Amino acid sequence: MPPWFVWKVLFPLQEKIKGHPTFEILRQMEQADRMTPSGLEQHQARLLGGLIQYGYTHVPFVRNRFDKLGLMPRDIASARDLRKLPVTTKNDIRTSRQEMRSRIATGLESRATGGSTGAPLIFDLSSRRIGSQVACRQRVARWWGLAAGDPELALWGSPIEVGRHDWIRSLRDRAMNTQLLSAFEMNEATMSRYLDILEHQRCRQIFAYPSAIELLCRHARKEGRQLRGVGVKAVFVTGEVLYPYQRSLIEETLACQVADGYGGRDSGFIAHGCPAGGMHVMADSMIVELLDAAGNSVAPGEPGEIVVTDLYSHETPFIRYATGDVAVASQRPCTCGRPMPLLERIEGRQNDLIAAQDGRFINSLALIYPVREVEGVEQFRIVQEEIDRFHVQIVRAPNFTGAAAEERIRTAWSRLLRSDLNVSFEYLDAFPAERSGKFRHVRSRLTERAGQPLPEDVRPGGSA
Repeated sequence: MPPWFVWKVLFPLQEKIKGHPTFEILRQMEQADRMTPSGLEQHQARLLGGLIQYGYTHVPFVRNRFDKLGLMPRDIASARDLRKLPVTTKNDIRTSRQEMRSRIATGLESRATGGSTGAPLIFDLSSRRIGSQVACRQRVARWWGLAAGDPELALWGSPIEVGRHDWIRSLRDRAMNTQLLSAFEMNEATMSRYLDILEHQRCRQIFAYPSAIELLCRHARKEGRQLRGVGVKAVFVTGEVLYPYQRSLIEETLACQVADGYGGRDSGFIAHGCPAGGMHVMADSMIVELLDAAGNSVAPGEPGEIVVTDLYSHETPFIRYATGDVAVASQRPCTCGRPMPLLERIEGRQNDLIAAQDGRFINSLALIYPVREVEGVEQFRIVQEEIDRFHVQIVRAPNFTGAAAEERIRTAWSRLLRSDLNVSFEYLDAFPAERSGKFRHVRSRLTERAGQPLPEDVRPGGSA
């Protein structure tokens, strides 16, 4: 379809059918991009006031918290007042899911995290919150002069998306000029096919894990493919830490900028890079606090846990939600002129590539999903010790099924990696905190021994 037709007709029609107020929110966001910092702060306070009043009136979880503390909605008039409230933990959402729903909300959609925290989280989203996240992605795409309808390749791998990719979704993606390529099948033959698609379809934007697009760029260099003229204007990456060497490799290979985004299924669209290089907090839709272990705000330049308040989450309020990730705030303004504050860096996300015997490199989320589907797993850590040997540490709940659960995980991984695996299990009462401030759920000794970036002897078909 012509990109203009998708942007002007198909995409608005899709969002209207879904009941998402995407374009109304997008207009507000693009107005916020042109505000002064003080104007943005006032805008943020208005949205916060509406969220708090709605939650107090219609959401039992919010009302109970306010009543226990002797607070009224008027006591939370700005982002600074949020410290009067306790943080909301993942366990709060697990145990209080019903109480977190608005009494008057309809059409809520159940969602689940990808499991990168080591424990699955099921929660509800309203059309308002979904619309704000879709709008936020379009907002940042338009920072690069792109939008829905510009031809896109999505080098992604979540079974949540891939598993739903039936013929109806395929037809919709084709109409929207989007093609989904699995990031879980990164062997040499598959990557050569992906490069063929990239060269012939003349896509304008790529959406990918950093590790997946890095591997594809390395494979392009190995095959002598010249991709600088294929027409990609921006590569949008998320889901992992983007390392400087990855950014340089991708930008040099594709002759375009890399746009780094940070967020989550549960936490929402938190921050995104702009063409000038600033990682902007989406402060008109999200209040971000960085807290130390005692719950106090940290100074710019100091690492702190990311705690978010989603200003469009009325029907299931995410107020002071502790993400478990760690970031460092910046005091500098961005040269782009946008008023949103900046994050200097995000320290808490890292997914290792997992090496398979047949030469593929697989995103670690592929190992996480089979574990999170097993009942009774409260938390886990996976270590790839050798190409065919894994060690799993698990904190169990009473309903964990023991040997049957172990065999289910072992079978799923063997099928995924296409080889027999030696998988050992260890059971702990709890995991100690890591120095980084965030639990690291998957590690590969192979890639750690190889170092970063992966040298030429650690590649599809090679060995560590």
